[in-house]
Amino acid sequence: MTTMFPAGNPACPPPIAAALAGIRRRIAAAARRAGRAPDAVTLVAVSKFHPQSSVLDALRAGQTVFGENRVQEAAEKFPALRGDWPALRLHVIGGLQTNKALEAVRIADMIESLDRPALADALARAADRAGRLPDLLVQVNTGDESQKSGVPRALADAFIDSCRQRFGDAVRGLMCIPPAEADPVPHFRYLAELGRTHGLALLSMGMSADFEAAIAAGATHVRVGSAIFGHRPAGPPNGAIPPACLAAPES
Repeated sequence: MTTMFPAGNPACPPPIAAALAGIRRRIAAAARRAGRAPDAVTLVAVSKFHPQSSVLDALRAGQTVFGENRVQEAAEKFPALRGDWPALRLHVIGGLQTNKALEAVRIADMIESLDRPALADALARAADRAGRLPDLLVQVNTGDESQKSGVPRALADAFIDSCRQRFGDAVRGLMCIPPAEADPVPHFRYLAELGRTHGLALLSMGMSADFEAAIAAGATHVRVGSAIFGHRPAGPPNGAIPPACLAAPES
């Protein structure tokens, strides 16, 4: 008996394996339209606010790369999974406070939100203490939005150069989140050109609503959350399914 979830209800999560398969098909099609190999694009499944049980469902469906906005939440969900899932890779994708740098360095495989000198200092100290340094992406505030994380455009070149001098090959690429109401394509193209200028191979750009456009512009990583896991309801806790989400089961 398979539990079915009504389509179009944002409070009810989609079946994760089916959602992942659909996103992978769309990624492959977008890559081919852009003249790129489908495996040139990595899907980062954003599991923010979703329970560990949902991460396990995604792992069982073959997903290995996950993104988390909050270090504390990531620390609660992921370290215990690594023993059974050695291919698991965790990306910290949210704005990172300097006092969370050490924990992020200890648990993450990639930090996508390096965006200011104070954070670079904190990450360098954390790497010395932890004896490891994750891969790093510089987050660029392509819309120069005052409320958003990311190095401003005017400072991006100098900051990228300083990070590469400090961290060397650990700086793998760039990340951006375009303004919510703007056409994202110019922002994706700007980030791609900035990456080419600095010889950086990785571009993390594009989310559930616009990842196909990001792939057309050269994204190597797309961050997809709600299209995989659904919109997280306020309750109930521990990943339980709200009664209103339960439809008649299929035999």
